[in-house]
Amino acid sequence: MWAMIVKEFRQLRRDRRTLAMMIVLPVILLVVLGYAATFDVKSIPVAVAGPEARLVTHVLRKPFDVVSGQPTEGRAWAQDELRDGYAAVAVVTGGSTPVVLIDGSQLFTAQATLTALGKLDAGSPLAAAHPQVSILYNPSLSTSAIMIPGLAGVVLVFVGTIITSLGVVRERQSGTMEQLAVMPLRPRDVFLGKIVPYFAVATVDLAIVLTVGVAIFGVPFRGSPAVFALGALLFLFVTLGIGVLISTVSQNQGQAIQLAVMTMLPQILLSGLIFPLSSIVAGVRWISYLLPLTYFNEISRGVMLRAEPIGPLWRPFTFMAVLGVVIVTLAILRFQAFLAPAPAAHRRGGADRRGRPAPGSAAAGSAGDSTITDHQVGNPA
Repeated sequence: MWAMIVKEFRQLRRDRRTLAMMIVLPVILLVVLGYAATFDVKSIPVAVAGPEARLVTHVLRKPFDVVSGQPTEGRAWAQDELRDGYAAVAVVTGGSTPVVLIDGSQLFTAQATLTALGKLDAGSPLAAAHPQVSILYNPSLSTSAIMIPGLAGVVLVFVGTIITSLGVVRERQSGTMEQLAVMPLRPRDVFLGKIVPYFAVATVDLAIVLTVGVAIFGVPFRGSPAVFALGALLFLFVTLGIGVLISTVSQNQGQAIQLAVMTMLPQILLSGLIFPLSSIVAGVRWISYLLPLTYFNEISRGVMLRAEPIGPLWRPFTFMAVLGVVIVTLAILRFQAFLAPAPAAHRRGGADRRGRPAPGSAAAGSAGDSTITDHQVGNPA
């Protein structure tokens, strides 16, 4: 029994990926959940419009944070500020009573706003005016309305990262990747040939998720399908690149699953899908801005719930495009290196990737000569 225990420890020590997953992943989860697992909203961005904008700006206190004020503007400007994501709350003055507009697509911020409004000092001019509160984009504050757009991104991450990496690694394990390397195909053709089927499957899955979300859960789709499709295309471009990149550094499907899970879990926890980004401390929040799902959540919720046009979404589109170029370039370079023919030294007289003598080498010639000699010995005639 002691020999088996020692053997298992030695095998575990050699399997560095599994060891890292057993030790590093729990530490990462502890740090991430310790700092990010909170629904508390500490700051609520507010836009103020109307002739009494300056007065309201002075009387609002934490957690409200006035980010813009326009005394000459009205409700239309305030709604644009909410639609384009510049503010989560807008106060419109100038009428008989002030109007407080709340962006319901930011669920936890909207709930924190309602709580903060109820705690306003009775002597505050805003509270004394008995403001009219109106929730836009998600009036019922439904959880499914904000989760379904994000789950569409999770489906794309699953197909693009895990399924793609497993499919490519399967070629390596079965030995067909070496056959592809010697076929008259360019690495680009092999790369595209591998990812196009997964792109098609991910597109079908995305259509199913959206159809079920709209038809069964009643999630609205108010924006442009073309803008949403462009965002999904860029996001899938990134996730497929991550899947191929994982496959090029994995020797088997078990390693591919481990790496895929380690890249998928932070995207679910730190992308704003579950916990609001504003509640994550800055020491961990910077990771969120390196995750493509963070930007797809902004696009999907903005388009589906707020009918946000492509103009105000330039930031998530730009960052996702940059991530896509970097990741896919790395994936293509790794893929080309794997499909590259053996070096000339190996062809002249070395060994192939599996350690066998290269054709035409001295070792191969010796093996061939010994085979002929054995044949002749076995057949003296």
